[in-house]
Amino acid sequence: MKYTEDHEWLRVEDDLVVVGITEHASTQLGDVVFVELPEIETMVTKGDEIVVIESVKAASDIVAPIDGEIVAVNDDLVDNPGLVNEDPLGAAWFFKIKADDLSQLDDYLDEDAYKELIE
Repeated sequence: MKYTEDHEWLRVEDDLVVVGITEHASTQLGDVVFVELPEIETMVTKGDEIVVIESVKAASDIVAPIDGEIVAVNDDLVDNPGLVNEDPLGAAWFFKIKADDLSQLDDYLDEDAYKELIE
């Protein structure tokens, strides 16, 4: 798994990258009350804001970590945004992206580097 400095986690599954937020981010946000997901088949560029998360404390965006096409979204989060707090590293994934170039993941942090970032 890779991590961004914006507290997203990135897990490669075959030629797809599954994206969610870390437990640290979930805790910082507080109780999540709203999630807006991108449309499937949307082409995104690294850095595009593609998800909106609102909590009792703040609103936040998730940006595309790589270039590619959104091929799946987790509709469960729309109906139950609290999943982000309950299971941020599992059931609360946000979207899956078919990467144009998986080597873009090389720029991100491994688990040890991410732990250093949040300490």
